[in-house]
Amino acid sequence: MSGPVTQRPPVVETHGLGKVYSAGTQAEVVALRGVDLRIERGAFVAIMGPSGSGKSTLMNLLGCLDTPDTGTYWCDGVDVATLDAEERAALRLDKIGFVFQGFNLLPRMSALENVAMPLGYANVPTAERLQRAADALAAVGLDTRGHHRPSELSGGQQQRVAIARALINQPPILLADEPTGALDSRTGEEILALFKRLRDDDHTVVLITHDAEVAAHADRTYVMHDGELQPQEGTP
Repeated sequence: MSGPVTQRPPVVETHGLGKVYSAGTQAEVVALRGVDLRIERGAFVAIMGPSGSGKSTLMNLLGCLDTPDTGTYWCDGVDVATLDAEERAALRLDKIGFVFQGFNLLPRMSALENVAMPLGYANVPTAERLQRAADALAAVGLDTRGHHRPSELSGGQQQRVAIARALINQPPILLADEPTGALDSRTGEEILALFKRLRDDDHTVVLITHDAEVAAHADRTYVMHDGELQPQEGTP
């Protein structure tokens, strides 16, 4: 007789998340107001809003780069508030892959070395690091470009290298901040198609964007306005 099926926790669950900068001063800014968000594993979610809406603050909290003033955040079943700074850094390395608009690749390193870099922090042996990096590059369609430096790659190829690097630890959450912002529209479409393939492979993609056309590729879109988060009308 088989045992009960264990329910996997959501990879992101927030309740009443709030963040205030310069509280109690004339410069006080309420960046987030009571944000409730639940994202299941294998989802592709967009968080959309103009500059100053609070979406970057929310991304920093979801990425464990900052801590909320109020509310709770459970990251893949872990209450982030119970962790000290060192434990938060370890959680970030294990649970979250980051993709940025500017690629953030090291110019003197090959694509393979850039992708392998996070495994150095995890003390993975060199041979295994390089093999896993080669596998990650193959997963984003760049298996023949491992020895090229960033300057020898197109913008779209550089972003694929950055995505492979974000995936190297097999994190449950991929946080992508304006990942197509520096790309032409056709290349941007290719990167968004890659995110859909990653979702189909059980990765969870959280896309931060100001662009409604980019957000439309996600399965579900939330809209941020004045620090409040609401589902976009018409999305499930």
